[in-house]
Amino acid sequence: MTTRRTLLAAGAGLLAAPAVHAQGGWPNRTVRVIVPWPPGGSTDVLVRIYCELLQPALGQTFVVENRAGAGGNIGIDATAKAAPDGYTMGIASVGHLAINPYLYARLPYDPVKDLLPVGIAWDLPNVAVVSAQHNPSRTLQDFITWAKAKRGGFTYGSPGVGTTPHLSGALFASRVGIEATHVPFRGAAQTIPAMLSGDLDFALDNLASYVPVITEGRMRALAITSANRWPTMPDIPTMAEAGVPNFVVSSWQGFVFPAGTPRPVIDRLNGALRRIAGEQSLKDRFLRVGAEAVWSTPEEMTARADRERPMWQEAVRVSGARVE
Repeated sequence: MTTRRTLLAAGAGLLAAPAVHAQGGWPNRTVRVIVPWPPGGSTDVLVRIYCELLQPALGQTFVVENRAGAGGNIGIDATAKAAPDGYTMGIASVGHLAINPYLYARLPYDPVKDLLPVGIAWDLPNVAVVSAQHNPSRTLQDFITWAKAKRGGFTYGSPGVGTTPHLSGALFASRVGIEATHVPFRGAAQTIPAMLSGDLDFALDNLASYVPVITEGRMRALAITSANRWPTMPDIPTMAEAGVPNFVVSSWQGFVFPAGTPRPVIDRLNGALRRIAGEQSLKDRFLRVGAEAVWSTPEEMTARADRERPMWQEAVRVSGARVE
């Protein structure tokens, strides 16, 4: 109840902002939020949490529309081509903003020209894991030694070609100088059973998907790709602490509008997101599932995408991935 009152107060304060009057009191009807992934995945779940809290904060309903396909490009293209009136927004990943221009021969949208960032909403670090039953490694250095001794190198899984887990695994193998074979799956729901059965050696996948099996002891977490240790799993070292420096990788995501959306609309939504992301109850809720609720300005979101492009360009190059 306290959180709800706080959010309602925040929404009331924002309604009084001059920028809102400039746009006729946006929002004054339902806002569509395009999620470029199927229902039930981590992105879908986290967006729905935000939409649930945006309604009392801004006084209108935010409805999720799942538009999956083509590595998320169908949904982002639909966002980019929507009317720039503030009533269609989307959730874009680091893949859409910093990876896909190097991965795809052609994109139906230009992430720089066709999208306006609102702000980063969360960080999803990756975690290096092995099967506790089928792999003897207890540290990342143990795994590197084990993998170097294994004929043909190691196998690693991911939710698909060009995803951050795929490219993170390729970058890791390149950095430590070990041959590796990528095995794409449709998601962690397939990767995890393959690892638990011993058919797959390794994954550098989103922490959110692996929290249950790590907690249960069926998977052994060797390192996490965040800059700092994860608050709810403090025993997992960072990649730098585990002996692989300069390997901070995150599947971060943020809200975007189509180009041409009025800046007052962007500023009002950004202000609401800032208040929501600052709620301790939300932070705790996200941390429990392996994500970190964050906030940024639109300019900071743009700067982060710009800063990370060289790393992801290298990852695409060493992976050999290319989608025509």
